[in-house]
Parts: sequence; structure tokens; C-alpha cells
Amino acid sequence: MHELDRSLRLGLQAYAQAFPAQADVAALFLALLDEDGAQDPFSRERLAGHFTGSAWLVSADGKRALLTHHRKLQRWLQLGGHADGDRNLAAVALREAEEESGLPVLALQTGTIFDLDRHWIPERGEVPGHWHYDVRYVVVAGEDERFAVSEESLELAWRPIMDIASEQDESMRRMATRWLAGTQAGAL
Repeated sequence: MHELDRSLRLGLQAYAQAFPAQADVAALFLALLDEDGAQDPFSRERLAGHFTGSAWLVSADGKRALLTHHRKLQRWLQLGGHADGDRNLAAVALREAEEESGLPVLALQTGTIFDLDRHWIPERGEVPGHWHYDVRYVVVAGEDERFAVSEESLELAWRPIMDIASEQDESMRRMATRWLAGTQAGAL
């Protein structure tokens, strides 16, 4: 087993213990990691589903999150994308945040998994519908918040996390409420 796979396994197990309501989701991620097969679960070529890395990108004061109006999915989401073979999903999340935001200074808060979300990506052109096993990490912006919209986005916007916590999208709401609970408890 690859050393980074061991690290991801430990992170997924710790996540399941910290968030028992999502233990079943963590079990799906562990099953993908353990799956025997010729296809790399960190590669988008594994068409049944694959790992992705995302960033809950927060402002330096921790009160706002930078969201993308995703070009392909036509929804407001966190920044992130395909691992493309990179087994270090925290590094994937940071790289994707840098590429998609254009922000000059970003840093991983920790290498600890912040959130997990398994979601269906609809068929698009030659690519059949498939599952994204999205592992999310907290990324913190520096003082300069001037972003640049990439080709992946229709728009970017800094949104108050309090507002995101009341959204209909369960995944976005879960991250916002988790962030707010952690900052109030002094854990984040």
C-alpha cells in the first residue's frame, strides 16, 4: 500500500469517529481506497467514480468563503477538482484553490479532512455519469482577497459563511455549519 494511501485511510477513519453521522459515507471512501482493480481511484479514467480534492476556502478572518459558480454544473460550490493521479488530496485541494481562485497567498489550515461528500456527476459528452468521492480540506486566504475568475467558473464570490449555513444545498450547508461550530468552539 502506498504511504499516502495509509495516511488517507487514517484520515478517513478519524473523520468517521469525529462525525459519526457520516461514518457510512467514510466507509464508502474507504471501500474505494481498498478496491482491488486495475483502475486507479485517483484518476478520472476510473469512470465508475474517483477521488477528488476540494477546498473550503475561507477569508483570513474566517467569516467568508470563496465560492465558484461552476461552469459545467451551473451551481455555486467550493473550489476543487480531479486528483489526476495525485494521491495527496490535501495538495490537490490547495492546488485547485490556487488555480481556480488566482489568489496570491493560500495555505492549508491543516492536513485534516474537513468534510466528505460523495456526489453524482451527470453524463457530459463522451464522459458517462459517475461518482465523485470528494475529500475536502480547509484552505485559508491571505489578506489580499482579489481573485481571478478561471475558465472553470462563470463567477467567483466571497460569501458570508452565516449565509451559506442557511442554503438549501445540504453539502454547502454542512460545511458552513461545521465551520461555524468549530470556530465558536475554538477548534478551527
